Amino acid sequence: MAITTAEFVISNSDVLKCPGGGLPEYAFIGRSNVGKSSLINMLTGRKSLAKTSQKPGKTQLINHFIINDTWYLVDLPGYGFARRGKEGREKIRTIIEDYILERQELTNLFVLIDCRHEPQKIDLEFMAWLGENGIPFAIIFTKIDKISKGRLQSNMQAYTAKMLEEWEELPPILTSSAESKEGRDEIVGFIEDVNQHLAVK
Repeated sequence: MAITTAEFVISNSDVLKCPGGGLPEYAFIGRSNVGKSSLINMLTGRKSLAKTSQKPGKTQLINHFIINDTWYLVDLPGYGFARRGKEGREKIRTIIEDYILERQELTNLFVLIDCRHEPQKIDLEFMAWLGENGIPFAIIFTKIDKISKGRLQSNMQAYTAKMLEEWEELPPILTSSAESKEGRDEIVGFIEDVNQHLAVK
């Protein structure tokens, strides 16, 4: 699938104010500083569609972008940013949970994980919560250009082994680099396959 148009539609903190129309939505989420905005810009081929920042916690709203006039890409706030303070973290958690649990148009949630780190409790707990609530999701390991292929495989295996302690079946797993554009075709192809499946229904 070629992404020919990608346009910002709306930012808000209230799931009830998200766009109508019933188009499928593919949302992206991860811990702060996982490279979410850079990945979104790489996927869409737009340098500044999503605002990138060296400071974690930049995204604090639900951001909708319409892609090819047929589906939405949704940029969600990152979870687990300690410097927000308790009240700030609670506000962001409410925004995230309301969208994920109440938004019927949510077709798939991409959970971004920095491939350079060992399995993080916060990521594992978040994905367990998704599983408990029946939310369809896929994992994207980001920043794969930052480590060797051997280390990447080792870290991914550590994550899957940890997940299989709780999960009977693993979600789809993808890899990406915003710098080298590796993984772009696979991620966009995944979205295209799901959209085609929905169209057949």
